[in-house]
Amino acid sequence: MLSLLSAVPTETDDPQGFWVLDVRWEHQRTAWRPPTDVFETAEAVVVRVEIAGMRTEDFTLQLEGQNLIIGGIRRDPDLVTAYHRLEIPFGRFQVTVHLPAAVDAQRVEAEYRDGFLRVILPKPSPQAVTIRTQHTSREA
Repeated sequence: MLSLLSAVPTETDDPQGFWVLDVRWEHQRTAWRPPTDVFETAEAVVVRVEIAGMRTEDFTLQLEGQNLIIGGIRRDPDLVTAYHRLEIPFGRFQVTVHLPAAVDAQRVEAEYRDGFLRVILPKPSPQAVTIRTQHTSREA
């Protein structure tokens, strides 16, 4: 996204009183959001992000409460300055997914293959609770 930074008179002002504007453009970082699927199985919540052209070290994954935050940066491999068409987004991105169920944070797994990041968030296993009995002595 480009934004107009300034348009001010400069030393190149026309001597007859006409301003020559010095226009500077500043490239601002914009976050974009790759297509994301979230689905649930009996054992896990699965988040799948379609994002080709990445390296695993360019991703960040954070689990904060019931939210999974996936971020990173996809770099433009061509670094071309004269695009004729630009539909593939590059730069920083972030996706925040509110998880529909509780998950076991200690067992989360992620894999990146064939342009898809797949995060598997296992649901907690039911835990059996042992009931203790307390013996009291009865005196007659």
